[in-house]
Amino acid sequence: MKKYDHNSSQLGKNTLYCNQYDSSLLFSILRQQKRDELGISLDKLPFVGLDIWTAYEISWLNLKGKPVVSVADFSFPAESPNLIESKSFKLYLNSFNGSKFATPKEVLKLMIADLSCICGAEVYAEFRLVTDDDLLLSHLPGVCLDDIDIEINTYKVDANLLKLTHSTEIVFETLNSHLLKSNCLVTGQPDWGSLVVRYEGREIKPESLLRYIISFRNHDEFHEQCVERIFTDIMKQCQPKKLTVYARYVRRGGLDINPYRSNFEEEFDMSRLVRQ
Repeated sequence: MKKYDHNSSQLGKNTLYCNQYDSSLLFSILRQQKRDELGISLDKLPFVGLDIWTAYEISWLNLKGKPVVSVADFSFPAESPNLIESKSFKLYLNSFNGSKFATPKEVLKLMIADLSCICGAEVYAEFRLVTDDDLLLSHLPGVCLDDIDIEINTYKVDANLLKLTHSTEIVFETLNSHLLKSNCLVTGQPDWGSLVVRYEGREIKPESLLRYIISFRNHDEFHEQCVERIFTDIMKQCQPKKLTVYARYVRRGGLDINPYRSNFEEEFDMSRLVRQ
């Protein structure tokens, strides 16, 4: 299995798109390389979670050569040892475009097997019709922080920006922001996202959380790594009893990536937003 090496990946390179099925296009990245920075061990993760990828450019040919189109959701468990580099995923999905298959079930089974192999854990996937009502737009839950009038003087990630209020009362609240932006670790391309933080514990100062979110603006990390960093920083600085962090990133190349991490929830709404 290919391991993460900038020189051997397709990121940042001109690429010929293959339209015949080819599982060798998939490229894996070790999660542990970044988790070591956060003090996270695979043997004892401080959260459960998934990386949910929604693919909008899924197509193949039936046995008569007629194109079939679909939307697909792929769920990669947070405990898997590898994540998949996004450009290789796009190239892999495009490789189905000129290949013939008897049924959608055959295509789905093949994708699940390939993706499970490359990430090192069982992947869940499902196809959805492009006319499904579930694909209609929704809104983030909770209170949006984006209208808070604050001055920003740093765009470098700093966990010390996170502050608690003076109150000792325990609260349970959900906060969100559409101001999350980071950069691809390899290409430097901007990754735009919307973030949800749900927690139970002493109250986090809303303006401090917004400053912290904005501090990712020039930060270079993959989507999954950013969410794990946010989860870890909030746990260390604010010590909530319960915490969920998830992000919906803007679609690029027909894929959006939506990681979530939680120490008390295993399922919650991940409805599509206007930028997906």
